[in-house]
Amino acid sequence: MSNLDEANFDATATYCSPAANCSPAAQDYIRAIHQLGAQQDGRVTTSALAERLGVRPASVTAMLQKMAAAAPALVDYHKSHGARLTPEGETAALRVARCHRLLELYLHDKLGYGWDEVHAEADRLEHVVSAAMTERLAAALDHPTHDPHGHAIPAADLSYDPPAGRPLPELAAGEAATVQYVTDDDPAVLRALAATGLRPGATVVIARRDAARLWTAVNGHEPLALDTAAAHHVYVNQPEQTPSH
Repeated sequence: MSNLDEANFDATATYCSPAANCSPAAQDYIRAIHQLGAQQDGRVTTSALAERLGVRPASVTAMLQKMAAAAPALVDYHKSHGARLTPEGETAALRVARCHRLLELYLHDKLGYGWDEVHAEADRLEHVVSAAMTERLAAALDHPTHDPHGHAIPAADLSYDPPAGRPLPELAAGEAATVQYVTDDDPAVLRALAATGLRPGATVVIARRDAARLWTAVNGHEPLALDTAAAHHVYVNQPEQTPSH
């Protein structure tokens, strides 16, 4: 049985953070709901969570029911509509995200880990790092604002700007955009993106495309082929709005 199954849920926790007595499973669930919900309307389906976390849909359902029944509830869950974080769950998710993303950046910048390695390592470490150590990490990194994949790091007061972007394949041919962030849970995809130079801050133009690939020109270099499936892991800035007169 996966360590994310419902049996590992600690219903006695008042909120989930590295400083709280909250199960690793609950931390993983609320972080996944927070990430997936940011790409939708905040509500996440059971099947989407099961795919992200690599567990059975039945286990996800049971876990969400227990998290919804906790005091205070971390999620608002209805079987036919999926799950949404409650205000308490949102606070908990931001605490976990802050710790996780600071760990990723420390591993990358200070310990020389590749950007395709840091997510899994931070996922293991975040469950045992205290709140005090989280803030020491922030200070050691000079209070950064983004992790290696371009995700915003919630501030110490948990203020946070939700990500805004569109998948790279939505870019029109010849339209220039800037990479905002990339998803971080597939090391093979991250290696493929690095090979084409698609990192946060890079300027990208789609030169041409077919059914399976995009040819992307990054930072003015010659176009390189990228699988469309991998390109969906890249989010670029929204088009600028033309002022109305």
